[in-house]
Amino acid sequence: MNQLIECVPNFSEGNDLNIIKQITNEIESVEGVKLLNVDPGKATNRTVVTFVGNPEAVVNAAFLAIKKASELIDMSKHKGEHPRMGATDVCPLIPIAGISMEETAEYAKQLGARVGKELNIAVYIYEAAQTNKNRNNLSVIRGGEYEGFFKKIKLPEWKPDYGPAEHSVKAGSTVIGARDFLVAYNVNLNTTSTRRANSIAFDVREAGRVKREGNAVTGKIVTDEKGNPVNIPGSLKSVKAIGWYIEEYGIAQISMNLTNINITPVHIAFDEVCKKANERGIRVTGSELVGLVPLKSMLDAGKYFLEKQNRSTGVSEKELIKIAVKSLGLDELSPFKPEERIIEYLLKDDSKARLIKMNLVEFSDETASESPAPGGGSISAYVGALGISLGTMVANLSSHKPGWDDRWKEFSDRAEKGQHYKNELLKLVDEDTNAFNKIMAAFGLPKSTDEEKKARTQAIQDATKYATEVPFKVMQICFDSMTVIKAMAEIGNPNSVTDAGVGALCARSAVMGAFLNVKINAAGLTDKAFATQLISAGNVIEQDTQALEAEILKIVNSKIQ
Repeated sequence: MNQLIECVPNFSEGNDLNIIKQITNEIESVEGVKLLNVDPGKATNRTVVTFVGNPEAVVNAAFLAIKKASELIDMSKHKGEHPRMGATDVCPLIPIAGISMEETAEYAKQLGARVGKELNIAVYIYEAAQTNKNRNNLSVIRGGEYEGFFKKIKLPEWKPDYGPAEHSVKAGSTVIGARDFLVAYNVNLNTTSTRRANSIAFDVREAGRVKREGNAVTGKIVTDEKGNPVNIPGSLKSVKAIGWYIEEYGIAQISMNLTNINITPVHIAFDEVCKKANERGIRVTGSELVGLVPLKSMLDAGKYFLEKQNRSTGVSEKELIKIAVKSLGLDELSPFKPEERIIEYLLKDDSKARLIKMNLVEFSDETASESPAPGGGSISAYVGALGISLGTMVANLSSHKPGWDDRWKEFSDRAEKGQHYKNELLKLVDEDTNAFNKIMAAFGLPKSTDEEKKARTQAIQDATKYATEVPFKVMQICFDSMTVIKAMAEIGNPNSVTDAGVGALCARSAVMGAFLNVKINAAGLTDKAFATQLISAGNVIEQDTQALEAEILKIVNSKIQ
């Protein structure tokens, strides 16, 4: 697997789009990186940029961006709601694929050393790249902010990790490190009071608040036997939060960093803020995500809010995201565009999913054209997807059937399984055509020398083997999907029993059609043991499918006669 890291630098400019564009141009000039998102904030006067790529390219792009920011941004004139200490305030590297946190931390140190040496900017290393636990927390490092750093940097304990022990008047100082994926998330309140917003932030953030006698704000600080302040922890783990007023929107917000979304996901943070705000007579009106969010966060949120309504979670990915956006109020302040804000969507290579992006007419026209692909394999996968879609429809209708309210979870679970099978089969619609194209590409390889002939022959065999495996997988998934279809014929909404029957017919056709592709491709394999084994397994699946189809149709016919 190729190594992939993400970089999310925060630049202290959120108003001048020309400056922001010059900085992002530097990033885009580096081959091997992809700019995913640019999220400027006027009130914070800060822009969060997200890009990904191979480690060396990301480090180079980050350096060029930091350099350009130091040239264009004058921190002596900077004002904004967000804490900051430099033109490039913070620049974290995040492992995404094929690379460990330890390796990512080494790249962060390389970047820090280069910035300190070549740009003469004081650099502090944080999170996983920092071994000194007394100075690995970003908020602790940034304490005092830009204005206070001229004195702070002279303290022995705050000597920079790289670069001069001088806080640049123009560029400030910067923080570079390696960390896990972090979600920056703000919750909107129906108040303009920063003090009240902070009170809610202290209620929920893991660090909580200092315990006081009597009045929670002005009372005497309670200390332990060693004289240290006693802390009242907040209700959410792995959450950092402050309250602030956003003049751009005319409201106060709870600004949160969710440092481990496996521990505290977005929807839990939102609901907890709603609860604490309500206790203080304040209402949450919506929220906003800063930068990007993983797809799982949106899907989990959608399922969470559907479950609270006792509604089926076995709906499409698109519908789950829509529910999440509406439930979290992510579109209150500005439109939320999933294709621009969900990291997997930005990294997706749609060139390999051409067919399922077509509408029905386009797909039919493409199939009917003189091109040999898509052919029977892709059509089999699509027919199978339609079959389980019908079974899933019956499950969803059953979960909402009047009088069956206590059974919604039973049918929701079936619908979720159906959605899983459907999604896997849709992927195979294009994958079958991609497999055919691999065979054609292998036949097109040069064959002038003995070495080239040998390589070409092996490439053809590898591609042909893959072209048998794809339709065989279609067979397996379609057969497995019939368990959902059968259950819906037996216990689902009786008004939709014929839909389950049609689903079974589609699944049977898909299995038999895919098996034809397995057999014709297996005939071209020199690995006869593999071919024989696959054909034998295919015969069993085909026979079992036909038997299961007969059972389902018997159930269906018994209910409509």
